[in-house]
Amino acid sequence: MLIADSQIHIWKEETPDRPWVPGARERMVLNGHRLEPFTYEECLGEMDQAGVDRVVIVPPSWEGDRIDYGCEAAEKYPDRFCVMARVTQNDKDEGTAQMKDYKSIDGIKGIRLTFHRPIDRNWMIDGTCDWIWPLAEELEIPIMVHAPIWKTELGQIAKRHPGLKIIIDHMGILARSVDDAIGYWVDETADLHENPNIFVKVSAVPGYSTHPYPYDNITKYVKGCVDKMGANRCFWGTDVTRLMEAKGITYKQTVEHFTKHMGFTDAELEQIMGKGLCDTIGWKY
Repeated sequence: MLIADSQIHIWKEETPDRPWVPGARERMVLNGHRLEPFTYEECLGEMDQAGVDRVVIVPPSWEGDRIDYGCEAAEKYPDRFCVMARVTQNDKDEGTAQMKDYKSIDGIKGIRLTFHRPIDRNWMIDGTCDWIWPLAEELEIPIMVHAPIWKTELGQIAKRHPGLKIIIDHMGILARSVDDAIGYWVDETADLHENPNIFVKVSAVPGYSTHPYPYDNITKYVKGCVDKMGANRCFWGTDVTRLMEAKGITYKQTVEHFTKHMGFTDAELEQIMGKGLCDTIGWKY
């Protein structure tokens, strides 16, 4: 079975010529995130131990909009890494140039947008990012999007741009929601199943439970999402650097959480654990 992780962050040490965005370190501490660099070489070692074939690199927000390190990993190990690149969301001219350039880079399989921080939360509804959706549809660039409070708007965008593939991060769960509080957010996301061009990352799941491994109390929400969306539209993922630090979980356990404890069929697992993701973003295997 092909196993592909839909979200991993890799990054280098903060230096004067590679500064983090202001306040990033404090937010990482608040969120229980690992602070030490996570290199792609270390990531490869973790992947090999866990039996993970490939991962999608989502360049971390604390490095701003830079994607150079992820692209370096994808160029060196094209069968193991690809990138969902960041784009300058609030600058149409710069962002357009970036997206057109990304089409020529084999290791970049799409872009990732965020609408969950105070700086960018309203960009989806105030017109700032209206230019992105038709351009991404035209260029056939899939979009991963973290926008937990804008589900209705995502559905409307999906309807206006049926050729655009929209992949919702983390089941659309609002940050710091845990246990049964995630149900509202997951149901909102799953209700978008009527839009065939919307997909879901069932990612970072352990972080939404306060119970011990294997987090049985939230299995019903994951399975409910898969039941509505379909296994081929739900993509396993980890955000493992945060889980290792905050939950004390190994990468192998994040794999087995789904393959051994969720109760999915073999056919469902084949889609959820990698095939559906790779087919959707055009990553040949």
